[in-house]
Amino acid sequence: MRKESLVQPDPQSWLSQFQFSIPIKVRYCETDLLGHVNNVSYFMYFEQGRIEYFENLGLTEELFSEERVSVVADLECQYLAQIFLRDPLKLHIRVARLGRSSMDIEYALVANDQLKAAGRGAIVLIDTKSGKSTPIPDAAREVISSYENLVE
Repeated sequence: MRKESLVQPDPQSWLSQFQFSIPIKVRYCETDLLGHVNNVSYFMYFEQGRIEYFENLGLTEELFSEERVSVVADLECQYLAQIFLRDPLKLHIRVARLGRSSMDIEYALVANDQLKAAGRGAIVLIDTKSGKSTPIPDAAREVISSYENLVE
């Protein structure tokens, strides 16, 4: 069974929704014997991008503290084209949806003006004492909603 593409309606339209991006330098240890980026490396790139996205918005204290942490609830990657060691990568990150205690994040890996991979995942805010989900603080919700032009 083939899974529906995350990239809707088309790559250019989908990419135009992203406002934040970071460069990614592929390291030799992230490749296989043929020089392809190993499939697990994509998930490390997503994590790096997600952290830098929240740092850029000034939300690390809101989402990562002694009282609460953000944990990955699910994560997927759709591999669209090969990435090689010397490819100049750019990772685009955006929050696509805000829930009560979770958010859906989308990722786009681009090299040489071509979309190479698309990803998505949900993170959930967890209260460190109870181990249960906790609401996203209003201040963080406002910053993300404003930055992403989300309608709640």
